[in-house]
Amino acid sequence: MKVLLLNGSPRKEGCTFTALSEVAKALNNNGIDTEIFQAGNPDTDNVKAAAAKLKEADALVVGSPVYWASPSGQIIEFMDKLCSMAGKDMLHKPAAAVASARRAGTTATLDVLLKYFSYHEMPIVSANYWNMVHGNTPAEVAQDGEGLQIMRTLGNNMAWLLKSLEAGKAAGVAIPQAENKIKTNFIR
Repeated sequence: MKVLLLNGSPRKEGCTFTALSEVAKALNNNGIDTEIFQAGNPDTDNVKAAAAKLKEADALVVGSPVYWASPSGQIIEFMDKLCSMAGKDMLHKPAAAVASARRAGTTATLDVLLKYFSYHEMPIVSANYWNMVHGNTPAEVAQDGEGLQIMRTLGNNMAWLLKSLEAGKAAGVAIPQAENKIKTNFIR
C-alpha cells in the first residue's frame, strides 16, 4: 500500500513539508509506503506527474500553508487541474488535508481542501483534533508538540483505514457502484 502526500507549498522543505513528513513517518511505521510530491508548482506537466502517481496510490494527503486565511493559490490551482485530469482515480481512496500556519486560517484552509475529497467520494481521514500545525519556520513547527502528535495520529488512522479496506476487499466487500448523475432542468 502507498500514500501520496502533496506538498502544496512553493517552499519545498518548509513548514507544510515538516507536517507531511510526520504523517509519512507514522504511515511508514505502520508498513505503508509514502511519497511526498512537490505540488507547489501547478504547471500542467507537474500535475500530470502527480496524476500518474495518484493512479497507483491507495490514498492521498494534501498539505497547504495558509495564505490570506485560505490554502495557497498554488495548491488550489493544482487541485483544480488534478481533479480534472485524474478525478476518476480519486474515487473511494481515503484522503486527508493538512494545514500549516503561523497563527490562524487553518480551519478555512481545511474546509476548502476537504471539498475536493467529498466531491470524489473519498473517505476523509481525521485525527484527534483538526489536522494542523503552527509555526513560522520548520524549526517552530518542530516545536509544536501537539501539532506533530496530531500528524502522527492522522498517519496512524490512515494506516488503520487502509488496512481495514484491504481486509474488507479480501472478505468480498465490493466498492459501491456509482449511479449515473441525474441532470436537472431548472426553470428560470
